[in-house]
Amino acid sequence: MLTIQNYVKAKTLDEAYELNQARNSRVMGGMMWMRLGNARVKTVIDLSELELNKIEETDHVFKIGAMCTLRQLETHQGLNEYSKGNIAKALSPIVGVQFRNQATVGGSIFGRYGFSDVLTVLLAMDTFVELYNGGTVRLSEFVNRKMDKDLLISVIVRKSKRKIHYESIRQTKTDFPVLTCGIVTGVFKGEKLWWISVGARPGKAALLELDWDIRDDATEEEIDAYAKKAADMFTYGSNMRGSAEYRRHLAEVLIRRSIRAILAEEQ
Repeated sequence: MLTIQNYVKAKTLDEAYELNQARNSRVMGGMMWMRLGNARVKTVIDLSELELNKIEETDHVFKIGAMCTLRQLETHQGLNEYSKGNIAKALSPIVGVQFRNQATVGGSIFGRYGFSDVLTVLLAMDTFVELYNGGTVRLSEFVNRKMDKDLLISVIVRKSKRKIHYESIRQTKTDFPVLTCGIVTGVFKGEKLWWISVGARPGKAALLELDWDIRDDATEEEIDAYAKKAADMFTYGSNMRGSAEYRRHLAEVLIRRSIRAILAEEQ
């Protein structure tokens, strides 16, 4: 059971940050996972009055406030046009609409959960996080940091001419994923790169950046070889949803599917 002694609705980011520095304080997102824990929390900090529940689109970026819900992300027209529907594809299997109407982007990203579809798909994209004290850093750097008492203010996705594809495997609809996979490819500083993120390994998502030049007319054997090579670069573990060996096999399958889908789109 979660026991809360004090509830504070912060009026400013400064206030929220200061309150959060106390050892037994926690920032409240959608409370979808926190409420299931067994802990005594002295102060829960609510950020809902800080206007962090908006998605702002410019010519160059999408700026997603930490208090935006997964449902807002899933249904945002600009994000889905940019990702060719892959943002919605990643988020729509998560539990149900009621859940996604409450779970927040900030909670999902700051928590760095091993089962997170949100983290997997955004990690493969050109994504940054804006922190109150730590400034703006790449999501790929943030995901490997130790948990601290900073505040996540927003998630920033930079627009670029990149192809995106997302896949996941679940034993049953709305269950936690057995494995997740996001692949993005595009030109960076004159060189074609592939970014591959694999999550639910069952650990948190990890990212590869590969300078592969996969031809649009690559043969099935060549694609199979690329997928096998990439799958071998990740580590896997076992739990009730699958063994490490099974996850390694699934990674190869999902990476192969994603490469094929991106090459088909480019033709």
